[in-house]
Amino acid sequence: RFSVKTLIDRSCFETIDDTSPEFNNFAAILEQILSHRLKGQITWFGYESPRSFWDYIRVACRKVSHNCICSIENMENVGSSRAKGRAWIRVALMEKHLSEYISTALRDFKTTRRFYEDGAIVLGEEANMLAGMLLGLNAIDFSFCLKGEGLDGSYPAVIDYTPYLKFTQSSDSISSDEEELRTLGSSGSEGSTPENIGPPFITDENSWYNKCKRVEQKYRLALEQKGYLEELVRLRENQLSESISQNKLLLQRIEDMDLAHKMEKEQLEYIIVELQDQLTVLKNNDLRSRQELTTHLTNQWPSPGALDVNAVALDTLLYRKHNQQWDEKSFQSLDQLSAEVSLSQSSLDPGHSQDGKQDGINLLNEGKEDTPSLLGLCGSLTSVASYKSLTSLKSSEYLASPTTEMTSPGLTPS
Repeated sequence: RFSVKTLIDRSCFETIDDTSPEFNNFAAILEQILSHRLKGQITWFGYESPRSFWDYIRVACRKVSHNCICSIENMENVGSSRAKGRAWIRVALMEKHLSEYISTALRDFKTTRRFYEDGAIVLGEEANMLAGMLLGLNAIDFSFCLKGEGLDGSYPAVIDYTPYLKFTQSSDSISSDEEELRTLGSSGSEGSTPENIGPPFITDENSWYNKCKRVEQKYRLALEQKGYLEELVRLRENQLSESISQNKLLLQRIEDMDLAHKMEKEQLEYIIVELQDQLTVLKNNDLRSRQELTTHLTNQWPSPGALDVNAVALDTLLYRKHNQQWDEKSFQSLDQLSAEVSLSQSSLDPGHSQDGKQDGINLLNEGKEDTPSLLGLCGSLTSVASYKSLTSLKSSEYLASPTTEMTSPGLTPS
């Protein structure tokens, strides 16, 4: 009510625009009234995000004929919701329809109830007088620039209470009060005569009395202002103490989260080191198993050189048998072949010489037939008994001695 009155008084002397402190104070008060106990918007994740009074005005004032909602929504230089609400206040004042917008929005009680919590100003009895007080602003011609800095929604609306806390009595009101007091004082002394000294004394007494009343009024006004300021300071101190306590709780929570993060990081590092150790042990065990398997397979089977020599000897025997070339020279070369097989086995794999000999004998036994021409080969090619049985069948002039065959296997008699 005070802001509307000061705004009307100011409009009698100059045009109201964005630079007028009375208008800035009025816009801040109206914005605080429309933002009082405004509900937040619930998101899909369950969090409550704050919103501006423009969200309520945009829904509740669409029923107003020739409204400016769409034009404000399409403004390029106005981006935030709070800036759009401030632009709406200025456009409504220039159109002289602010009272109509507010009354239409308050009549839509269902929408108002959906946007505001209990105890809000727009839900109380004071809201019914709000549209009536704003009706007097229709007589003022406003001029605003919708591209100025006043539409920036980054800073909140601040109300200046200084013009409403200071009361200055004009000289005309003081003179009227003195005339009234003088009239009241002179009415009680109508029967007095000019010779009496009463009237001058009464006049002086009234003047002192008036001065005392003025001083008392000033004192009471100063006392009320002092009480209000003390209450305001007390409220700000309570808010500051609450903010400090909340800040301490948040700092403690941050420290606890940092400590938990460090402990979790140390546990993860320990687990990584342990897994690396286990992986190294598994790799070593796998390598050791591969080496043991290779050694086992190597020791189980004979050497490749011995098998190759035995295979050559067997192929030679089978080829000569097929071509029926068992003459005296073949017997002589057979003895040399047996000696060479025995020497090659002993030189390549001494530990497995006996196994190699036995394998060669088995291969020879599988490839021979029971014919009279092979009766001398019943025993081993390198044994002494087989050698003697073989010499008994051959003529003494074509067979070499055992000593010569064992010592010089690579030589054949002419």
